[in-house]
Amino acid sequence: MSIFLRLAWRNLWRQPRRTWLTVGAMVFSNTLLVFLISVQLSFYDLLIDNTLGTFTGHLQVQHADYKDERKIRQVVPQIRGVAEALRSGLGIETVAARAETFALTASEDRTYGARIIGVDPAFEPLISSLPGLIAEGRYLSDPDAPEIVIGSVLARNLKAGPGDELTIIGSGRDGSFAAAVMQIVGIFESGAEDLDRTLVEMPLVSFQNVFVMQEAGHVIAIRVPELSGVETAAATAGTLIPSGQNLAIYDWDDLQPGLRQSIRADMASGWFMFGILVIIVSFSVLNTQLMSVLERTREFGIVMSLGATPGRLGRLVIAETAFLGLLGMVIGVAAGALLTGWFSAHGFTFPGMEEMANRFNLPSRVYPRLSLISLLSGPLVVFA
Repeated sequence: MSIFLRLAWRNLWRQPRRTWLTVGAMVFSNTLLVFLISVQLSFYDLLIDNTLGTFTGHLQVQHADYKDERKIRQVVPQIRGVAEALRSGLGIETVAARAETFALTASEDRTYGARIIGVDPAFEPLISSLPGLIAEGRYLSDPDAPEIVIGSVLARNLKAGPGDELTIIGSGRDGSFAAAVMQIVGIFESGAEDLDRTLVEMPLVSFQNVFVMQEAGHVIAIRVPELSGVETAAATAGTLIPSGQNLAIYDWDDLQPGLRQSIRADMASGWFMFGILVIIVSFSVLNTQLMSVLERTREFGIVMSLGATPGRLGRLVIAETAFLGLLGMVIGVAAGALLTGWFSAHGFTFPGMEEMANRFNLPSRVYPRLSLISLLSGPLVVFA
């Protein structure tokens, strides 16, 4: 076996130019695959974080039936206390209590239905990007003041702006008539028309007073530092919420099932393009090896006359190809890791990204991150 492998290795360097051209093609494709797969997976993480960071969060604690039925009576009792216990137990500050309902909002000229959210002004900016998207005025500051912020489309529909008063009319938790006059202190513009047309935020204490919530709420939103820590945080949160109150913990996949589906669809198209690159490189290597075999017809005849079998010659050619693939994989993985590592430290941007980042409160640079999947999946397929 030692002589067999030495012979295969020597055969590669009888035509060093051809060998390096073939290895160079594999190195280029492997470097490109490592970088592009790292960028693609990083974009998915960025997409998930930014989508969930707009409002949803990575995890939510709710009444077990609230996600599907959305009834005002399906509450988390003593919600601010439960949120504080989660902050302490999870060791993070990105936990915010909310209460939600639907009500009519009326200005002097018009009336529209809206989704009213009671938020804690001290913690809501830590998990949601909406407080950073105030286009006019300011965000909520006083935890129990009669003030609200509304979306830009809703403000346009109501013909209202900062300083104007809105009347909110709805039903309380106990079925009573709930009404309040609130002052608009800010208008946000998220870029998502559904949010900008329907969403109204007010301080949680004010919400509880207006809608007779009695210290209860509906949702505790949690944002974890890393997407990979969602499962661990969910398990820990399960031990911290009160038992016997029919509460449940939902992760981002339960809350936004369409997000994972869109990522899978995009990933399928991405892998299709990567597959085409692999096929092109494979045919390049095949062509090189075919030329190598055809040029050595006389050599193979002499070797067979000395007793070598056709199977042994075939294994020799396969061993040469394996050496080529291994060399291209090792150098390509190293080059791809260096390239991706540089961009993971410095990031990169493209035309228009900075304007988009400013508009939607997103990062202005992309920082690809290496993982075992991005580092080895493409090069291993090329080698195989």
